[in-house]
Amino acid sequence: MLNLVKDKNIKIAIIGASNNSTKYGYKIYKNLLLKGYDVTPINPKGVLIDGVETLPSIVKMSNKPDIIDFVVPPSIALSEAKSLEANGFDNFWFQPGSESQELIEFLNTKNINYLVGECIMVETN
Repeated sequence: MLNLVKDKNIKIAIIGASNNSTKYGYKIYKNLLLKGYDVTPINPKGVLIDGVETLPSIVKMSNKPDIIDFVVPPSIALSEAKSLEANGFDNFWFQPGSESQELIEFLNTKNINYLVGECIMVETN
């Protein structure tokens, strides 16, 4: 997946995008936009981030994302990963702090691509 993220033509969805500039859901969203990536912010509350409305879920996206980046607490990451995997989504990137032992155990039982514990802001240029 690290090779995939080097291509700026990919579509990235950020689960946990935030309009609070002190949170990583905001920092990651803005960082990837500034680097030229096609980024869709996902937040069930439907917040505005600098004038861009978040989508309530990935299933509302018009095109399937190439990478789904999780910037949420571990319990939400696990429930979202289970739901998304059941709906045919793949290429999950879990930001540091979103992982748990239960999540890793779940991921290891599935045939999906995932990355845990690496920061997408560090791995992109």
